[in-house]
Amino acid sequence: MLPNLALALGAVALTSDIVLSSAAPTMSQKRAAGEIPAYVNDYAPLIYLHSSDKNSPSDIAAQVANTKPQVNFKDVTGFPSPLTLDNLDSLNALGGKDVYLTVSTVYDPSADPQPAWLEGVAPDATGKINGAVPCAVIVNDKGNGVVDAFYMYFWAWNRGPKIFGQDIGDHVGDWEHIMIRFQDGKPQALWYSQHARGQAFTYAAVEKKGIRPVGYAALGSHAIYGTAGVGRDKRDAGKLWDPVLSAYRYTYCADTKTFTPAPGTSSVAWLNFLGRWGDKKYPKGDPRQRFLLGIDESAKISDGPTGPIDKELDRTEVCPSGDSCTVLPILTP
Repeated sequence: MLPNLALALGAVALTSDIVLSSAAPTMSQKRAAGEIPAYVNDYAPLIYLHSSDKNSPSDIAAQVANTKPQVNFKDVTGFPSPLTLDNLDSLNALGGKDVYLTVSTVYDPSADPQPAWLEGVAPDATGKINGAVPCAVIVNDKGNGVVDAFYMYFWAWNRGPKIFGQDIGDHVGDWEHIMIRFQDGKPQALWYSQHARGQAFTYAAVEKKGIRPVGYAALGSHAIYGTAGVGRDKRDAGKLWDPVLSAYRYTYCADTKTFTPAPGTSSVAWLNFLGRWGDKKYPKGDPRQRFLLGIDESAKISDGPTGPIDKELDRTEVCPSGDSCTVLPILTP
C-alpha cells in the first residue's frame, strides 16, 4: 500500500511493544492505570507541517540533553547528572516553576544555521519521525464513559511573527496540543491549542483523513488550526506528520495527579517537571535581545513554555478554563 494511502485510510503502524486495549469497561468503570484504549490511537490526529518551516518537531529527550537548568540566569546545582527524562522532576525541589531549561552554550538560538537539535526532525514519506520522539499521548479517563485524550506535540524552537522586519516572541521550546473528548469510545469534540488560546469544534465539523482529524501547524509558531490559512499564523498542507508513530503514552489520574506509562513507554518523571522548557526571556542589554520601539512586550526572545502538566489535563469543558468555550459545529479558520 502506498504511504499516503495508508495515512488517508487512518492506518497506524504500531510497533510490537505498544499495547492498546480494545476491551471496554462498563459505563461506571474507569480503565486501569496505564491502559490506553485502542480508539485513542485509531482517531489520533494527523498534522500538516508548513512547507516553509525550517523547524520540524523535536525530540523531547534531546531538549533536556542540550540545555542546563537555570533560575534567574544562574546555574542550578545539586541535581542528578546527567539530567534525563527519568529524573527531570528532581528540579522541582531546586526552583520548581522558576527553573528554565536554558541552552547550554551562550549563543543566539535564533541565528542560522541552528544546531540540529533545535531544527528538529522531519517526517518521512509515511509520516513517521525517525530517531526522535516529539509526541506524548496522555489519556484522562474521567468516568461515565468520558475520556479526554491529549496529543502533545513538541518543537525545540518557536519563531514568532515578523513585525517591521523583526521577530517578535521567539522562544526556545514549544508545546502545542490537540485534545479529543470521547464519549463511550466515540469522538465528540476537539480542542486545537494556539499559543495561549485555541479553538474547539465538534468532531463532525473537522477535516479528516479516514476517521482521523487533521490539524495544521502554523509556520514558525506551530499553533494548531483545523484549516490551512494566511494571516499572522500561516498554514498550508506541507509534509504530513503522523505523531503517534513516534510517541510516549501515558494515563493521567486526576485524583492523585499521577502519570502512569503505558506498555512500551518507560520514562515518566519528566511529566512532573514544573519549570520551563526553554530559556528565560533575555533582559535588556543582552546582545541577543531586541525590543521593537523599546516596548517590553515586543521582545524578540520571550520565555520558554511550561510543559504538559500545565495544560489543564482535568478540564471540565473541552476548552481550558478561562477560555470562552464554544464548541463550533462548523469549521472556521
